[in-house]
Amino acid sequence: MCTVVIEVDALRQAQGPGARLLAVRDEDPLREWDALGEWWPDRPGVIGIRDRRAGGAWLAADPATGRLAVLLNRADVLDLPDDQAVSRGALALASVADASAGLRERLESGAVRMHGFNLLEVSPAGARVLSWDGATLRETPIPAGVHMIAHDDLDDPATARIARWLPEFRAQPATGDEWPESWIRLLAETAELDPADDRAIIRDNRPHGYPTQSLLYATAAVDEDGVDVRDHALPAPAHWA
Repeated sequence: MCTVVIEVDALRQAQGPGARLLAVRDEDPLREWDALGEWWPDRPGVIGIRDRRAGGAWLAADPATGRLAVLLNRADVLDLPDDQAVSRGALALASVADASAGLRERLESGAVRMHGFNLLEVSPAGARVLSWDGATLRETPIPAGVHMIAHDDLDDPATARIARWLPEFRAQPATGDEWPESWIRLLAETAELDPADDRAIIRDNRPHGYPTQSLLYATAAVDEDGVDVRDHALPAPAHWA
């Protein structure tokens, strides 16, 4: 139940990718991961936050091509057993390699079986979300402005944390060189909520029936100069300080 806040820069859209984002990762603390780095020898130059168990990425970026992708889980409409599901961790790596073509056909034909996901992509073609619910793959272009996504649709008002905090992030657009600090300060403010609160972004999802907790956050800027990503581990799961 990760969360991403993204601002798409309208002035840069005509020239290529222009986006800044803040992403919070929720995962089972017992599932080991590696901080931002070049973990894939067969993908030179690609950086990401790696899941050690499956070898994939939660967030991946290729600064040379201006591509970035973040993976968020989404509920399934079908009850797919875990032992029949392919890891979703390959999606972000495929995205930054510009290898998403044919994904719809593979998923909807059943050639590849995966649990639901939202894959947020920033590329020279713009920003979008690919959403898979176990039956249908949808594409949602991300327009200019500030937006949020979690386990459901982009800017979904039924998602409590989006309803609570999207207006706040829109009031602090990601402009100027100091934009990460502005959004990080607001993220710290959100952490004053109990992590089990539906409105929380720094989360403990165990009371809701999931083993995941917020483990880290990352900031990223994508522009004509490439991709700049910074990752920050939380001091303890679901704890800001």
